[in-house]
Amino acid sequence: MTQGNTGAPPKISRRSAVDPFIVMDVMRAAGEYARRAAVDKLPDVVHMEVGQPSTPAPRRAREAAAAALEAGPLGYTDALGDLDLRRRIARHYADFYRCDLAAERIAVTTGSSGGFLLAFLAAFDPGDRVALASPGYPCYRHILSVLGIAPVLIETQPETKFQPTPALLDALAGKIDGLIVASPSNPVGAMVSPQELEALARWCDAHGVRLISDEIYHGISYGMTAATAAQFSDHAIVVNSFSKYFSMTGWRLGWLGLPPDLVRPVERLAQNLFISPPAVSQAAGLAAFDATEELDANVRRYAANRALLLEELPKAGFTRLTVPDGAFYIYADVADFTSDSLDFSKRMLAETGVAATPGLDFDPARGSHFMRFSFAGSTADMAEAARRLKAWHNKVRRL
Repeated sequence: MTQGNTGAPPKISRRSAVDPFIVMDVMRAAGEYARRAAVDKLPDVVHMEVGQPSTPAPRRAREAAAAALEAGPLGYTDALGDLDLRRRIARHYADFYRCDLAAERIAVTTGSSGGFLLAFLAAFDPGDRVALASPGYPCYRHILSVLGIAPVLIETQPETKFQPTPALLDALAGKIDGLIVASPSNPVGAMVSPQELEALARWCDAHGVRLISDEIYHGISYGMTAATAAQFSDHAIVVNSFSKYFSMTGWRLGWLGLPPDLVRPVERLAQNLFISPPAVSQAAGLAAFDATEELDANVRRYAANRALLLEELPKAGFTRLTVPDGAFYIYADVADFTSDSLDFSKRMLAETGVAATPGLDFDPARGSHFMRFSFAGSTADMAEAARRLKAWHNKVRRL
């Protein structure tokens, strides 16, 4: 310690007091359990806490990355991303959605997280108010709060599949500047139909509200058709990612579909905050669009995992489950077990080796009675988790 320093310590910003992303804390605890398990000969941890595919990036993406590394120095790309990748994303919108989203309106980002940061900074000022469904992805409200933007939580219900509706928004008319909609959603896996998404987009346009559509789980659905907000509004911001369907979480690559008036603002922000997205990841992402056979096989595995858990979790006492339309999560009402989902998740990990996420991460008001189970892992792991939880069910007492 430096001698003679008798003054007050330097300050810490109030913004850094943002709530934790609890799932990352659970993931760290699961890692600690795994290290103890290796020493104490305990069963391996089964990861159901993080929304992360257990499969690697598709083979074509890995090969493209290796080729890019061998080809020479990897420098900065354009701040909005490599033009070839932006053109390929635009082609994806034409092929998949029959939607004309020009490459000039696409910004490649450092994961969807970087995309949300850029979108929020470009669209909103401190003091603005942005509505979002609760339960919902916690980092929406955390990022908004850090930026001085007020998150307005809409306590949604099972009757609307925990999704916002124009009827719910009517009470907020004139009181919000933005709306975040996620379909499929996290933690529930609920989708809005194309007609429902169009209705939300029309409500936002009619009330001068900026719609931000989180579409990062597109490609992972079980019978429902996904629509993009870019089909219904020229003012909406679309957020997508290579992390989920493309199985590339650690590559940190995503994209924004932008209204024309936000392209240059996002570009200026990206230049200063990130310079450019990772070059090697962009090379891999370009090739990933040609790996649909491999990626669709992953989705078939998620479907099998979903069916297995919807059958087996009730046998472990989790009888009130929200059936997901997409993504790879099951949201479970655990009120019969506990009124403290955070403590319940710790007990579950310690006593079974199964890691899952407490609902408090997604719903500050009601999440103490819920747990989220991710089924992004292998089918063998899902079966093992179900076996352990069924055995544990006989020992669990209400806290």
